[in-house]
Amino acid sequence: MATRPVPVQTEFVHDVFSHIAKQYDVMNSVLSFNQHKFWRRFAMGKMKVFQGAQCLDVATGTGDWAISLAHTSGKSGHVTGLDFCQEMLDVSYPKIAKHQVDQQVTMIQGDAMQLPFADNSFDFVTIGFGLRNMPDLRQVLREMQRVAKPGAKIVCLELSKPTFPPFKALYYAYFNHILPFVGKVVVRKSEPYRWLPQSLIAFPSRKELAQIFRETGLLQVEDYALTGGICALHIGTKPLNQGV
Repeated sequence: MATRPVPVQTEFVHDVFSHIAKQYDVMNSVLSFNQHKFWRRFAMGKMKVFQGAQCLDVATGTGDWAISLAHTSGKSGHVTGLDFCQEMLDVSYPKIAKHQVDQQVTMIQGDAMQLPFADNSFDFVTIGFGLRNMPDLRQVLREMQRVAKPGAKIVCLELSKPTFPPFKALYYAYFNHILPFVGKVVVRKSEPYRWLPQSLIAFPSRKELAQIFRETGLLQVEDYALTGGICALHIGTKPLNQGV
């Protein structure tokens, strides 16, 4: 089988995350005004993960959502976290051990565009703050849907675009000017945090992403604006007759 060439964007994004991996958790709190924990709790409340669930967290990063899924699905469940950046995964291992979910979580390096799992394998497939960095978000959503069981939920948490004009202006001023400076101080690199606003400009709005969920075949699509619209939660359900 021929190997698909790695897009230039993918190489750049990989370089960004490999360089900031050790500071990622701190910068995530700075970036989100420490709201990312609330956003994840809100998502988990809407998902209704059950005991024994088989879960996949795509673009798992340093493993925060995988750990939450493991706590909720319990000892009879299992969570697989996948990320293309080994440096990010390396940060996740001590966190997983600290939360005592070693037996419930498996972390692997892999490509979200070509998930290395069989069809109809998972009850929940999540992606947190990763879809924006993908070369082809529709392909990622199709892959997430392929590996999900019929009736399973596909869930995305992602930064979004505020719509209230005064708040929107403040938010983009923070993104474009303050955040790169903070990144330079904390990570000693401003380039990764200059990439962030650039990636958001081209990313679909909350309602546009909801429509893309529907276009890729997902049903019962829900979308929620969080913290003034700076984050959005999307949930879709794989059709029961798909993949059977």
